[in-house]
Amino acid sequence: MRHIPNLICLIRLALIWPVASALHEGRYLLALALFVVAAISDGLDGFLAKRFNWVSELGKVLDPASDKLLLVVVFVESAWLGLVPWWVTAAAVARDVMIALGALIYRAWIGPLRGRPTLISKINTAAQLVYLAGVMLVAAFALPLAGEVRAFAFIVFATTVLSGLDYLVTFTHRAWTAPPRAA
Repeated sequence: MRHIPNLICLIRLALIWPVASALHEGRYLLALALFVVAAISDGLDGFLAKRFNWVSELGKVLDPASDKLLLVVVFVESAWLGLVPWWVTAAAVARDVMIALGALIYRAWIGPLRGRPTLISKINTAAQLVYLAGVMLVAAFALPLAGEVRAFAFIVFATTVLSGLDYLVTFTHRAWTAPPRAA
């Protein structure tokens, strides 16, 4: 039972290709449905891991990696199709690349990375998920909400930049104040 959150993460990983394919084929309703399932799975695996203490070392890596991969792939495909502005996509991808590289460098030079997502990071992830779902909803039904979705792009951009800066400051501070690593 304790591996259920990891299985949910693997399902989320398995959904990335079908979401991207559906987007690419212009099957926006299918892409939206699969994306919503993936987004819900993100909350579900976290809830189960915390509620039943089904936390694992694999899950600590798998969960954020699957979240970042899902968002990066959907942002890039959506931008490629002209559904999302490239400047929003560039910010989202740059933030996730910075976080991933920062975590790898920290792990290699300092040691185990112990951290939890900050409030702004959670807000950013939620904003990105809602934004991408909104983009797909507008595309699927040709809704006249394009202006609202474009306006929300600025909110997503702002939370993405703030979250990226927060991670940069937090982990730079942790690296500078960490005790020297034993040789």
